[in-house]
Amino acid sequence: MSAYVLSIVSLVGINIILALGLHLISGLCGQVSLGHAAFYGVGAYTTALLAKAGYPIGLTLPAAMAAAAVAGFVVGLCSLRVREDFLAIATMAAGFIFLGVVKQNEALGGEIGISGIAMPSFGRDGFVALELGVTVLVILFCLHVRRSWLGFGFSAVADDDVAAQMVGVDNRAYKLTAFCIGTALAGLAGGFLAYYLRGVSPDAFGFTASISVLCMVVLGGMQSIAGCIIATTILTLMPEVLRFADNYKLLIFGALLFLTMRFLPDGLGGLFALARRKEAGPS
Repeated sequence: MSAYVLSIVSLVGINIILALGLHLISGLCGQVSLGHAAFYGVGAYTTALLAKAGYPIGLTLPAAMAAAAVAGFVVGLCSLRVREDFLAIATMAAGFIFLGVVKQNEALGGEIGISGIAMPSFGRDGFVALELGVTVLVILFCLHVRRSWLGFGFSAVADDDVAAQMVGVDNRAYKLTAFCIGTALAGLAGGFLAYYLRGVSPDAFGFTASISVLCMVVLGGMQSIAGCIIATTILTLMPEVLRFADNYKLLIFGALLFLTMRFLPDGLGGLFALARRKEAGPS
């Protein structure tokens, strides 16, 4: 497999982990987040600092997840009293705060970022194999969560948090748990990205990155893990496929999202649900 193909496959895996983290927060638990890239960045910068200090990938990635989860807990705790549009603005503010801290902190490289991160000792091929293996584990984990008591609690909060509270569901605990798990996955994706790029810079974690990952989840269907994976793969590969139309990539991207929202309001996951209903036949 060529280095170019390995690079694209690696990026797809990173984006799938990132998108599934947001899927748990916004799709499954119903908490709108417009600052997911901030936790992506926390994981990336944590990994970059530790890798530069000589720590192995077996320690840098768990540390990236832990740092992002702590950041997610703090943001989630501060956002418990706000909902819907106000929650979106609160999480967006967290993204701006992260960028402000990073850009003004010389220890984090300021505007330039951190470069010169060494690839793990097992090389690029081993790194891609590790990343894809972890991506599969993350997918299986999300499927398990969706079918578990935790997933049912998330769904209850998303459907009607007031009604869920009345029947004994602890909304605060479930919302914070969703934020912690989702942001930990974002941190994991950020850790892989730091090794993938061999460096980090603030530009990779701006508001545009948060909107991009939200588009992946929305295009795939807020309630569909399979749709999220397929949409993430499509949107990651799209810039490569559309290299011949470089000047029109944003136009095509926007048109695709517009048409999806117009004709597939439930995203690609809605197509899967429709296909299953047709196979089942009339009840």
